[in-house]
Amino acid sequence: MEYKDYYAILGVDRKASDEVIKQSYRKLARKYHPDVSKELNAEEKFKNLQEAYEVLKDPEKRSQYDQLGSNWKSGQEFRPPPGWESAFQGGHGGHAGGFAEEADFSDFFSQMFGRAQGAGRASGGFHGVKHRGRDQQASINISLEDAYHGATKTLQLQMPQADASGRMHQNTRSLKVTIPKGASQGQLLRLAKQGAPGMGGAPAGDLYLEVNIEPHSLFSVEGHDVYLTLPVTPWEAALGAEIKVPTLGGVVGLKLAQGSQGGQKLRLKGRGMPGKTASGDQYAILQVLVPTATTPEQRQVYEKMAASMPFDPRKNWSS
Repeated sequence: MEYKDYYAILGVDRKASDEVIKQSYRKLARKYHPDVSKELNAEEKFKNLQEAYEVLKDPEKRSQYDQLGSNWKSGQEFRPPPGWESAFQGGHGGHAGGFAEEADFSDFFSQMFGRAQGAGRASGGFHGVKHRGRDQQASINISLEDAYHGATKTLQLQMPQADASGRMHQNTRSLKVTIPKGASQGQLLRLAKQGAPGMGGAPAGDLYLEVNIEPHSLFSVEGHDVYLTLPVTPWEAALGAEIKVPTLGGVVGLKLAQGSQGGQKLRLKGRGMPGKTASGDQYAILQVLVPTATTPEQRQVYEKMAASMPFDPRKNWSS
């Protein structure tokens, strides 16, 4: 089996005080905890830290470990000295040391202190280390109508979580999410304490949901203003008309003035997205659609219009 240099693992001198050992363990445990660290070997380092601290925090285990001497290096092939088990393990082989039943420490630990003492992790999980859980982020797709009116959604999330042994698992969570009235694209919704769990009894982190508003068939949004392309006939634009216009809050009437032009922007005040103090506006962009003359009678109408209205839309062009 390989020798474990517990002092090197914790980054302390062999003469370090109990307080220095504890502080170093807590600092490194925060750094390499699987819920916090993104390093690929974080889980293995975290296990080694727990094992090293379990030995060095206990005066009896530390004294027993120190009797091996300081000439050993981590990774060296280790064989216990003759008579080791009878001399040091006889009085301790049945002591569980506050651990659970499932063994998880190294063979070196088990050889040194007996398998019963190395049975798993401390029931407290992280030996007093407290660290707030990591904030997590996901996205939620909503309709423009949900953003306008507000809504309650049930969200299924697959999120990685560490168990008491530090192993990572995919956990399915079902959350009810309140979409506020007037939610905007890219807005972050904070769900307090719904992120990764904390360690050592510390609170969980927060979950941030990024709002993604799905494209709408009629409307587009810029800030709090809503835009709609409004198709009209040539005679509606020329003669004026009362037109029914859809908005996110329902259908409203819009009075089209005589001589309206394509591309003209008509404002519907307060018909945009709700804001903290006031709602935005809706703008109807006029699009004049010219019908195709498919019969002789329809063609005559256009010919009569051309003869009676000598209109040149390009008269200001230079020749």
